[in-house]
Amino acid sequence: MTLAEYVSHQQFRIDDTLRRWVPPESTPPESIHKAMRYSLFAGGKRIRPILCVAAAEAVSDSPVGIESAACTLELIHTYSLIHDDLPALDNDDLRRGMPTCHKVFGEAMAILAGDALLTLAFQVLAQMQCEPGRKALLMKELAVAAGTVGGMIGGQVNDLEGERKHPSAALLDAIHRAKTGALLRASVKMGGIYAGADNNQLNALASYGEHVGLAFQIVDDVLDVEQPSEALGKTAGKDAQQKKITFPAVYGLERSREMAEEERMAAHLALQPFDERAERLRELADFIVHRKA
Repeated sequence: MTLAEYVSHQQFRIDDTLRRWVPPESTPPESIHKAMRYSLFAGGKRIRPILCVAAAEAVSDSPVGIESAACTLELIHTYSLIHDDLPALDNDDLRRGMPTCHKVFGEAMAILAGDALLTLAFQVLAQMQCEPGRKALLMKELAVAAGTVGGMIGGQVNDLEGERKHPSAALLDAIHRAKTGALLRASVKMGGIYAGADNNQLNALASYGEHVGLAFQIVDDVLDVEQPSEALGKTAGKDAQQKKITFPAVYGLERSREMAEEERMAAHLALQPFDERAERLRELADFIVHRKA
């Protein structure tokens, strides 16, 4: 199976699982479920849940039920995008090639849709079939990655408060290791935890996740400069307009591309304890760095 076929297969599995966990649009109150589903199924590569599945497969031959744990990462990610696009934050009109949630459903419903997706993620973890000790570790991993201390919300705060500040390497690192990197690192760690990884394997996955997370953000920043909105599915050039601290702003485009390649190679090296079992993770690191959107 090629990487493209593997990704397509996993996207289908994740979307099928999400459709089973998220209430149908016809379930009262219909308005909130329409808003949740609108943003959740507007597209997206499903990178985080696919990384979770691939990490579990690197540890175990048959991680049955991993798709439920994996889909919680997409619920958290989509909630963060809905809130990120709100006028009080990035004030964006386009996401995944479609009008943003608040443009279609209004600000109040968009806020509630994000809240609902966040809440549902932990309901899924609580209800899925999994050994209780591992379930507790999965909940903790996701909560910390989405939280304020070294997590996604903390990174978003640093990003918001960093606008129009001098773009320093230290502030850039603080923003993106938390805002983007934490959830990507959690993706592979959660896959490992679900599949019963030992400490050596979890440490290797965490290191891989750190490097992939940084590479992902570097490439994202470069694409924001180089690609049009039509290719990105979101408004291009917003980082520069809002004076955000990005890798091109600190290091320039050429050095940023070099750094992404360095992180890709470091991600490969981190997977040495797995040998060929982690080939999909290596391919995903390559895809993340070489993607054009």
